[in-house]
Amino acid sequence: MTDLTGRTAVVTGGGSGLGAAIARALHAAGAAVVVVGRDTAKLDAVARELGDRVRALSCDVADPASVDALRDALVGTQVSILVNNAGIPGPVAALTDIDVDDWDEVFDVNVRGTFLLCRALLPGMIERGDGDVINVASVSGKRPLAHRTPYCASKMAVIGLTSTLAFEVGPAGVRVNSLSPGPVQGPRMARNFRLEAERSGTSVDDAEQAFVSRAALGRMVTEDEVGAAVVAMLAMPGMCGADVDLSAGMVA
Repeated sequence: MTDLTGRTAVVTGGGSGLGAAIARALHAAGAAVVVVGRDTAKLDAVARELGDRVRALSCDVADPASVDALRDALVGTQVSILVNNAGIPGPVAALTDIDVDDWDEVFDVNVRGTFLLCRALLPGMIERGDGDVINVASVSGKRPLAHRTPYCASKMAVIGLTSTLAFEVGPAGVRVNSLSPGPVQGPRMARNFRLEAERSGTSVDDAEQAFVSRAALGRMVTEDEVGAAVVAMLAMPGMCGADVDLSAGMVA
């Protein structure tokens, strides 16, 4: 087991889904965890579940003022792990049918949010000469996925941000990597399969099978596997500027 005792991690989108699973994994490894998001009720539920060494702080990652307020609330806390997990799936539609506002919302949360959190919390890591940033991207940023252009483009942007930022802050001792899960079993993918079935006139089961059939293991990964992968990445101090594929062998 990786021992993260004495380290503090900020996990965005920490109130449910992947964020909550990542928070659980980090907490189980000994880290103090700050779960961040917009839904205070869900954040508080995660904090109650985990107990000690957990704080819940409200923040809209796409809003600079909200991110600045989060940074101010963490003054005196040595954040040495930042997991940029907050993200939204966006519309399931042909590019020609996507509204500009829907496109912008995906980039505001998935890309701008990652930028703002890094800008707010990296200075402390750089000053101390140590830290880890893990940006949650997606295999959908690396392969075609019809009718999901804003999501795929945003996740490719996160991967590009990661590789470039790694070279900016690596000399200061800060490691920046991205984790690209494949389809993760849960409510978000269930929604996507339902929307795809409606769009294509197939059944939800057929939409799901068509998607997971491209994975070598023929299944989706689980939220707990993603949490375990984040902890495993923190156990590799020589890793920097990497993108880790966790997709059950998803291929283009």
